[in-house]
Amino acid sequence: MDFFNSALGKNITFLRPAFFIISGFIGIPNIKYYYAFLFFVYIISVLANTAVMAAIYLDHNLRTPKYIAVFNLALVDLLGNSAMVPKVLDIFLFNHPHISYNDCLTFLFFCYVFLSMQALNLVALSYDRVMAIVYPLHYQLKVTHKLMFSLIASFWVFVIIVILIATGLLTRLSFCESVVIKSYFCDHGQIYRLACNDFTPSDITAWILPALILWLPLTIVLLSYLIIGYALAKVATVRERMKGFKTCTAHLSLVAIYFLPVLITFILRANIEPNARIINLSLTSVFPPMLNPIIYVLQTREIKESLKKLKGRITTHYKNRKVKFKK
Repeated sequence: MDFFNSALGKNITFLRPAFFIISGFIGIPNIKYYYAFLFFVYIISVLANTAVMAAIYLDHNLRTPKYIAVFNLALVDLLGNSAMVPKVLDIFLFNHPHISYNDCLTFLFFCYVFLSMQALNLVALSYDRVMAIVYPLHYQLKVTHKLMFSLIASFWVFVIIVILIATGLLTRLSFCESVVIKSYFCDHGQIYRLACNDFTPSDITAWILPALILWLPLTIVLLSYLIIGYALAKVATVRERMKGFKTCTAHLSLVAIYFLPVLITFILRANIEPNARIINLSLTSVFPPMLNPIIYVLQTREIKESLKKLKGRITTHYKNRKVKFKK
């Protein structure tokens, strides 16, 4: 972060605290049950996303451009929950609310990168659905492995650069008074508002970030489904329309699970009690990564069949080992 600390070549000293104090979930009765629930969500998320990634990696039939995006979504979900949940449990369940300055910024960086990539993955999958329905005969020419890899890689680069800039700007702030972050993690908005010097660049960034990593992806996804709806409306029979729409149900479910809770929180944030808002945002962060792989398994025939084959292989392998052991 030295680049950001040069302050345009001027020797300016920034006052940085030794640590921040995370103070979310304070004063909520029986909150330990919620921590147990978060731990359960995390375990299911790890198992489900690992199963989806294993199925895609081991089954050659699933090595298509669409499943590159699905694999990346499972990877992001796994990494996102692994970055968030264990640290949240350590802070609140084991009563370690103090987090060093550098660790807090690192925690913020990884949490925001993975949360942002979830939204952009949905954009990649919406592109796949548009091409499949609008250009079915040219789908394999328009959606190639190279294109999907390039799209996913460009999203990673974009998100890392944007979040790195936002995190870097925080290093140019001085903290003279409170170091208490009223959230469940090192929240960007909560941190820069604690600064005692001019935080205008971070304030502007706080408006730009949601536009780039939330509202823009949502707009692209909605436009994609307007195009899909228009294309399906021109299909002659209702049966064919429903068949085309059915291929989008898994993706639509992911879109609803990710965006609806965030939209509700943004719309009602002025009327939501602080603790309720923190719990809602924490659920918004950790719940979609658990549900995404489950939805794909339930609604995607290819992954279901692949997991059955994988289960059969594992069962056969253990049976053969038992037979050898007995001999």
